[in-house]
Formats: sequence, C-alpha cells, structure tokens
Amino acid sequence: MSDATIKDVANECGLSVATVSRVLNNSANVSERSAKRVHDAIEKLGYSPNFLGRNLRKRETNVILVTMPTSEHSFYMKIVAGIQQYCQPRGYDVICASYNNSSEVEVRQMNMLFNRTVDGVILLGTSYPAEKLNKLAETYNIALCCEGVEGADVLTVVVDDEQGGYDAVKSLIKLGHRRIAFIGANDSSASSFKRKEGYLRALKDFQLPVYDELICCGTFEYEHGGEAVEKLMSLKEPPTAVFCVSDLLAISAVHKVHELGLEAGKDIAVMGFDNITMCEMMMPSVSTVEQPCKEMGELVVKKLLANISASGGEKDNKCYIVPHSIILRESTFRI
Repeated sequence: MSDATIKDVANECGLSVATVSRVLNNSANVSERSAKRVHDAIEKLGYSPNFLGRNLRKRETNVILVTMPTSEHSFYMKIVAGIQQYCQPRGYDVICASYNNSSEVEVRQMNMLFNRTVDGVILLGTSYPAEKLNKLAETYNIALCCEGVEGADVLTVVVDDEQGGYDAVKSLIKLGHRRIAFIGANDSSASSFKRKEGYLRALKDFQLPVYDELICCGTFEYEHGGEAVEKLMSLKEPPTAVFCVSDLLAISAVHKVHELGLEAGKDIAVMGFDNITMCEMMMPSVSTVEQPCKEMGELVVKKLLANISASGGEKDNKCYIVPHSIILRESTFRI
C-alpha cells in the first residue's frame, strides 16, 4: 500500500492541500477539472485518504458499492438482488449508485472506494478504460459484472456475449428466417460489439448473406429500437426477423411494429437480450437471451469478498463466464 500523503497528492496535481481535501469530501465548491486532476493524482500515487486515522487504515467497513449506468433497468436490479442476498447473511451492506452514463459522476462515486468508505466496488458497466481499471485494481478491490472491459485484468463475471448473439440468431434461422436484421449500439460497449460478432458468425455458418441495410447501430436508448425497425420495415424487402442486443431495444421495436399496423410474432419476429421482467409482461411477450442475473450477482460478490479477505494476498482476477439460455416467446414465430 502506498505511503503517499495528502500533501504529495497536492504537489502531484499542482493544487492546494485545501482543494484536495474539498475534493475528497465531495465538496461542491471545486471545479470538475480540478476534481479530475486530484483523482488522477490519487490513482497515480495510490493514495488512501486517512479519514479514520492512520491506525484504522486497514479497518473494514463491511460495505460494498455497486455502480450502474442507470437505475431504470430491471436487469441491473436483478443483479443487485443477487449481490444483496449473498451479502446480508455475511454482515455486509450494499450501497447502489447510478451515474447516468456520466463519467464525471462515476468518478465522484468511486471516491467512496478511494477514501475507504467502502471495502470494494462492483461495476455494472463503466467508463473507465482497461489501463485505469488495472491500475486501480493494484490498490483497491474492484470487480466487473455483466459488462466486461477488453484488456482489463480485473475480477469479471459475464455471459459469453458473442455466443449469446450467435445462439439468438441461430434460433431464428432454425425457425426458418433467412433475412435477419440486427439492432445494436454503436458505442464503446463491449457487449454490443460481441453480440454483433455472434450475429455475423451465425449468418456465415448457415451460409446466409450479410446485408448492410439490415444492420442498424445507434445507441442503447429506448428510442433507437423503434427508429431502427421503422427504417427496416420501409425497405423494399424488409427482414422477417430482427435480433436486438438488449430487451429495451426489442421492446421499443415491438411497440413500433404495432404503430406501423403490423404484429410482432406474425409479420416480423423480434428477439432481445437480457430477459428483463418486462419481456414477460409485454403483448406479445418477447423472446430473448436470458442472463442469469441473480447467479451473476452472487458469484461476483462471493469472489470479491474473498479478495477482500485475502488481506494483501494474491487476488482472483479471473473472468468467469456464466451460462445463458434462449427463451422463445410470442414475439418470434416459425416461417
């Protein structure tokens, strides 16, 4: 563990000790630029703020932080439920925080880890690149769940996104579909990219052509699913099926199909990914690739707590792949 002091941090970032202290205490009277300089210096020096006194520095708080891109997604809350179910009997509490896809907010939330307010953090998605995660993992207990980061040597629990995408498209092909569209996200998300790779591999394996007009990449936002399917259905030869990289996009697509006077599950098959609660409640119910959320939450926190208990020993930074499954519902049909 680093012996850096708050004065060392101040010298490294070129700010006063008072400013560094305000950042550590989450004061609003500090610019985002200054806060970033302080956090970069903390990470570089491996500084641990000494709020409880140097003699209590190794004291455990028995609190785990879980951060997520949004709290408006039942998929994340299912994982949190698994984490809480494992933690509570073992005397650990769980704090959940949503950073609303803002890297600045995520950095502020991570301050709970830097100042030892929590023993460890589970990231259900992150804006941190692999290099920074690897650096943080040298000093702090960090885990990724449901959304891995390419190149990150950090404890990770995910499904095989590429294989999940492959199996989803394969199931549509086995239902007789040959002209299958793809709706995904065109951002830094590793999961969307890998699910697209699975889509492309399935088409190749079954000797089906890839049509550029059937590939619609935008965002994970709800609106993209509807906008994409409207474009697809306006084609001279529209697809008979569409694979969406998330259930939110699939549900949006189903709604748009209905607005167009068509019927999902009859005029076009729609397949999602995640198996959020809303999939069963929809009319028609939505076919999807299920991620075992509860089991993922239990596994990731089990491994994280083992790392915390290691007390300076070798950490488990493996990537654990959990099994997915295909669930066919009313939104898909056989040709």
